[in-house]
Amino acid sequence: MLEIKNITKKFGDKTALENLSFTVPEGSVFGLIGSNGSGKSTLLRIISGVFKPDGGSAEIDGISTYENPDMKEKCFFISDYPYFYNNSTLDSMAAFYKEFYPTWDEAKFEKLCSIFPIKKKDRIINMSKGMQRQAALMVALSVCPKYLMLDEIFDGLDPVVRQLIKKLIMELVSDNKTTVIIASHNLRELEDVCDHIGLIHKGGVVMEKDLDEAKLGIHRVQAVFENELGEGVFNDLDIVSVKKQGRMMTFTIKGDGQAIEKAIQAQKPIYMEMLPLTLEEVFISEMEAVGYDIDNILDK
Repeated sequence: MLEIKNITKKFGDKTALENLSFTVPEGSVFGLIGSNGSGKSTLLRIISGVFKPDGGSAEIDGISTYENPDMKEKCFFISDYPYFYNNSTLDSMAAFYKEFYPTWDEAKFEKLCSIFPIKKKDRIINMSKGMQRQAALMVALSVCPKYLMLDEIFDGLDPVVRQLIKKLIMELVSDNKTTVIIASHNLRELEDVCDHIGLIHKGGVVMEKDLDEAKLGIHRVQAVFENELGEGVFNDLDIVSVKKQGRMMTFTIKGDGQAIEKAIQAQKPIYMEMLPLTLEEVFISEMEAVGYDIDNILDK
């Protein structure tokens, strides 16, 4: 199990993470989402042992990953901009990682080379951004790590390759009980593959939940009322936002679905429908609740 305990990280006078804590269940696919500059990439580097936190710790089974070779053998991190030496090829990268990871699976590497359209002897640095990400992921999957950290892994990939990568990630989780943490702004892709999500903003945790639980806690309701609603009729509801288009009102509301439906039905709507939320809508609703929305950004 991965535990993030009261992590604080500063760069000069800027605080990237502040007293951040949460737990990532073993064998899960955890989606790390947040606003730009919220500290997602910094957190992944701390978990993988690249950065030392200024306070707190990232622990795997109770042991810190920083400056711990045994723990680092269990982790693999692909950054937003994967780094390769000028002359790196798939063959040379495979030879390199074999020396550091005893879990290297040569048969898996050869299988991945037959799946992805990358020649093993071509220089990776000359490839497109998307192809470089594929090369990095091929090596990562061949390592068979217990903890795999991916930063914007879907960026620059075409739809077919994105689906392939999601399938390969799920196979790794199933076969190897790997815990995968994916930081991404592409919430549609995360929704397909993640079972847990963590939302961070300004270096702190806003929400950390099972994905289905997060969706159940926020509801979108569309309703049409015959008459104008009186002031304060929904004061007992935790309404995040209300949008009106003609006579149609769209509410985003936190709380119990049955209680919300009962309160709105009490106003005798002509039409009412409870609609499921996407992960993107959950993200927007939670961020609006902490003051990060379009209106506040434009007002600055």
